[in-house]
Amino acid sequence: MRLLFIFVDGIGLGPNEPGNPFTDNKTPGISSLLNGLDLTIEAAGFTGKDASLIDLDAVMGVNGLPQSATGQASIFTGHNAPAHLGYHLNGFPDERLRKLLSDKGIFLQLKKRGYKVNFANAYRPAFFEMLKRGLPGNSYSCSTLITYYGGLPFYGLQDLKEGRALYMDITSETLCRMGFDVPLITPEQGASHLLEISKDYDFCLFEYFLSDLAGHLADRDEAKRVLSDLDRFISTISSGLDQSETFLMLASDHGNLEFLSSREHTANPVPLLMVGSSKIRDTVAPTMKDLTDILAAVNMILES
Repeated sequence: MRLLFIFVDGIGLGPNEPGNPFTDNKTPGISSLLNGLDLTIEAAGFTGKDASLIDLDAVMGVNGLPQSATGQASIFTGHNAPAHLGYHLNGFPDERLRKLLSDKGIFLQLKKRGYKVNFANAYRPAFFEMLKRGLPGNSYSCSTLITYYGGLPFYGLQDLKEGRALYMDITSETLCRMGFDVPLITPEQGASHLLEISKDYDFCLFEYFLSDLAGHLADRDEAKRVLSDLDRFISTISSGLDQSETFLMLASDHGNLEFLSSREHTANPVPLLMVGSSKIRDTVAPTMKDLTDILAAVNMILES
């Protein structure tokens, strides 16, 4: 079974009440998968014809609010990164987390087992100038580091133009605003591109992080726009998925966007949305408790 993994930064499962953007804004694609439910804590445990939703613990026994560096490192290595450090680390991985990612990164682990893997995100030209120096310093995301340590290629704007990659905002609107000569696409077109890209790999990862940025801005208009793009993207991928060949997982690292009364992260559980074979979903679901369980689930799905 092929696996398409969509990592969405900064979304937690908050209560279904006014003020939660997942309650206040219509997300017909996600709601259709969840039989009319919103992406809130009340929907956790749902299992339907095509999808299941599980709530995952992002705190993992360490005091403080979950943060990006340790949350993502936990997802992408299967190890409890905040426990490894003794605290939740925001931003980019430090030297100890970089070592963990270099030794245990998901791409490296899957490649050693013979799987063909891919990171579908495109990078701007400035990144490739930094890449020539071997990614020095502590200013790179976990996804960039696992790609680097896994020996995978990085995609540029030409790859994006030719359909081999997507930009982190799905539509390339950010690049267009910056003056880059790339086509502006719809979330539906981005979803179709990602589905085609994923067909060439056993495991394909795409990262979206405007959700976390919108949460830190506490901007309800931006949250509405982000949720609309995400919903259209997820809906198109789900409807275009050949469930006999490909399984979809969507997960996050910490809460944020679901609570705009604060610009800080939340301690809410995070969603693991699975779309595909009910047999696989029923097998995987009981094993999922926190972020460290995702890598084992990936292995389980690829072996199915």
